Amino acid sequence: MQKLAQIITKIIDFVYSPFQKYVPKELFRYAACGGGNMVLDWVLYFLTYNFIIGHDLIYFNIPIVNGQWSMVNYQLCLTPHIAALCIVFPITLLTGFWLNKYVTFTQSSLHTVRQFTRYIMIVAVNLAVNYFGLKILVETVGWYPTPSKICITLFTVVISFLGQKYFTFRR
Repeated sequence: MQKLAQIITKIIDFVYSPFQKYVPKELFRYAACGGGNMVLDWVLYFLTYNFIIGHDLIYFNIPIVNGQWSMVNYQLCLTPHIAALCIVFPITLLTGFWLNKYVTFTQSSLHTVRQFTRYIMIVAVNLAVNYFGLKILVETVGWYPTPSKICITLFTVVISFLGQKYFTFRR
């Protein structure tokens, strides 16, 4: 995995050379890694929403102990745009952390477990923004799910960069 990180870093740094007078290297790497992970997120979201879930409501039966150890089934229903978010989220969580740790913020001396815990905290804020943003834009405003997801993601990029730089991977 380290070799892959080195290859990705070399490619990004090669593309960076004309921009070095205008953009700090760390910011450029973050933009490249974050942009790649964001595109991965959008593509996976589109494929999941349109071809895996198929625009259908998703129902789960959750058994719950009720009273004197009797079981009651609680039915949970997810809208397709929220179900797609739940499926794609763990994938881009892991790829985003890996890219940030091994390509962007390589100078951090914090232990990996602490970094990952902090990363999850920042991502949880972004997940909440995504969840409520999708609820508002899709269910209230009436936008299509994929453009809504793209708009929300663009908003969370700023939150994410500042959180990762000054909290998760601080030096």
